[in-house]
Amino acid sequence: MSQSEIVLRVEGVTKRFGTLTANSSISFSLEKGKVLSLLGENGAGKTTLMNIIFGHYTADEGHVEVFGKRLEAGNPAEAIALGVGMVHQHFTLADNLTVLDNVILGTESLWRVRQARAAARQKLQSLSQEFGLEVNPDALVSALTVGEKQRVEILKALYRGARVLILDEPTAVLTPQETDQLFATLKDMIARGLSVIFISHKLGEVMQIADRIAVLRHGQLVAEFPVAEASREIIAEKMVGETIPQPKRTEMEPGEPVLQIAEASARDEQGQAVLKKVSLTLRSKQIIGMAGVSGNGQKALSDLISGLLPPTEGQVAVKGEAVRVFDPRSMVAKGVGRVPEDRHLQGVVGDFTVSENLILEDYTNPRFSRRGWMRAGEIAAHARKMIKAFDIRGGGPETIVRGLSGGNMQKVILARVLENNPDIILANQPTRGLDVGAATFVHEQLFKAKERGAGVLLISEDLEELLAVSDQVVVMYHGQVSAPMPVEDVTLQQLGLLMSGETFTAAGTEM
Repeated sequence: MSQSEIVLRVEGVTKRFGTLTANSSISFSLEKGKVLSLLGENGAGKTTLMNIIFGHYTADEGHVEVFGKRLEAGNPAEAIALGVGMVHQHFTLADNLTVLDNVILGTESLWRVRQARAAARQKLQSLSQEFGLEVNPDALVSALTVGEKQRVEILKALYRGARVLILDEPTAVLTPQETDQLFATLKDMIARGLSVIFISHKLGEVMQIADRIAVLRHGQLVAEFPVAEASREIIAEKMVGETIPQPKRTEMEPGEPVLQIAEASARDEQGQAVLKKVSLTLRSKQIIGMAGVSGNGQKALSDLISGLLPPTEGQVAVKGEAVRVFDPRSMVAKGVGRVPEDRHLQGVVGDFTVSENLILEDYTNPRFSRRGWMRAGEIAAHARKMIKAFDIRGGGPETIVRGLSGGNMQKVILARVLENNPDIILANQPTRGLDVGAATFVHEQLFKAKERGAGVLLISEDLEELLAVSDQVVVMYHGQVSAPMPVEDVTLQQLGLLMSGETFTAAGTEM
């Protein structure tokens, strides 16, 4: 391999955070016009390594070269100037600015009298159409859904003309058709010389797009091989160091309704209709999967069930009793367990410890507090039990939650919700950003909850997950919900057409 063919070289990179070694002597290279898929469990060190390549972190040992030039440590501006673009797992957007402002931020000189907004808008819209990543340039980022924010992150990198593109879970919010379109466009750009580091927990996508696979485990590079020599089983085993048995969905006779939504409509704070006569019945011992492109009302429905958004019309009943008061405390008291879509904003308090986050919804329990005093020993013991039961890595009971990886942060939320055995589990993107081992664990927990009698509403943009876990599937489109379909009768392609609106019919609508 000649030097000119290598566009990115990582040499002996080591990064420590106190006593934790996140990366240990990692070396690999990326060739021009190739895709290297970087895989590993949550907490394996992938994001840390990418932040070193992009200049956000400084390596303790080793260095990074881009197009033969050694990058100055801790200098993202230099990485961008050399053609490195990165789509972060956790968004790096300014919520108080528009989409257009976020995309052009930092691309023009501070001494320029006026921004070239017209040309920037035209370029952004062209990229949006080319990649099938539609988003309103004038929308405030704070008003966007998680999925729309991820689209903006992808467009930001493409706008800067990246020649080495780091993609961290780029297809998490796309339909199968949109993913195919993105991959087709990426392959065209790769053929013209674009080089890609692709991080994904969707092993099917890895097999489809990658040329080579590199696997990290506990901060070390444990395997690197051509995709032609890979299989899902081999990749999963390399990631966790052992074979992972996949849980199987068990057919069960659904029980009595635990959640009934009848002709419910709702509006957001701006008065826009976000739910339009939604009807849905969830029974005990049943998992209903909900598909839909991000921004079609899933968040509003989740907020309705969580008690954050009251309906303007229609009715919601929990275990046969109509809900009169819509607030989170009341819904938790009624037996609703909530796994929110945005783990950072709604799922945890980032500056609290693991032990504090684990009792957020149960801190008045006499087990944890008595006469106004928190029982630190009981809280810590509870945390240690949950950390072991849910394999929460990266620290102990007193670890600040924002210091955990995204996957381990999600495990904290799941432990808090599932430990109380709720009758209704609202799982909104519960495996987003989780590795194959952690996702398998989550699915096992949902199956166990179903078997003990809970009803589960699984909202996910991973269609393979929906088809593997759900008993029935519905699709949400423009604030409406389709009639439930037995999972055996649905294909990925049919779901994609429903999600795009081409074949969508709302529940209760005459054909």
